[in-house]
Amino acid sequence: MGVAISSQWTKVHNQDLAIDAYLAMPSTAGTYPAIVVIQEIFGVNEHIRNITERLAQEGYVAIAPAIYQRQAPGFETGYTNEATQIGRKYKTQTQASELISDIQATINYLHSLPQVEHGSVGTIGFCFGGHVVYLAATLPDIAATASFYGAQIATWSPGDGEPTIKHTKEIKGTIYAFFGTKDPLIPNEQTEQIEAELIKHSIPHQIFRYQGATHGFMCDHRDSYNPDAAKDAWIKVLDLFSQKLSRG
Repeated sequence: MGVAISSQWTKVHNQDLAIDAYLAMPSTAGTYPAIVVIQEIFGVNEHIRNITERLAQEGYVAIAPAIYQRQAPGFETGYTNEATQIGRKYKTQTQASELISDIQATINYLHSLPQVEHGSVGTIGFCFGGHVVYLAATLPDIAATASFYGAQIATWSPGDGEPTIKHTKEIKGTIYAFFGTKDPLIPNEQTEQIEAELIKHSIPHQIFRYQGATHGFMCDHRDSYNPDAAKDAWIKVLDLFSQKLSRG
């Protein structure tokens, strides 16, 4: 499946903060486009590492920084109710400015690697990470964003500033957003608000709604996994990145 890859844990430095990050890339010498992978509330766990590796197998340098490094270094968990409560607690302690700063530091790290093509990068995020990549889409280095079931984009922002949807006009590249129509955390009217705002500000985008899918439909570690939706969404993600990220 795909090209041979190598993977490792590394550190991304943002001033005095050393961020744990999972890095995967093709084993063959050369330069490749880069993608930042943003976790759910459950840390850089097996699911997120798997996504990172799958992108590397498709010919990208992919990296998943621990966005809870400031709150809970080394945090990684599964999908129990208890784990969800802990993950949500850390989520409420994050700040939009710090998240964006840490992602920019991750992009700078990628650009320091000899295997990474100079130029724009992509992002992909799930759950809370789907929200965070919507925020980070305002960074000038990001040409393509894949946002999966990012809850509260229309109503909240990390640190309780104005809702993240208010920053839609600042998005620099193309964004694809993926939702399940039965997601209890994201009412369908909120996905409609997001789409209306993207249209209003002429942001290149596509919104994909999967009938009957619920929150976490891309994750095969969760009861909510929907293999048909996950397969279709992955095809669309790869299409987005192949269109918007250069290949030498």
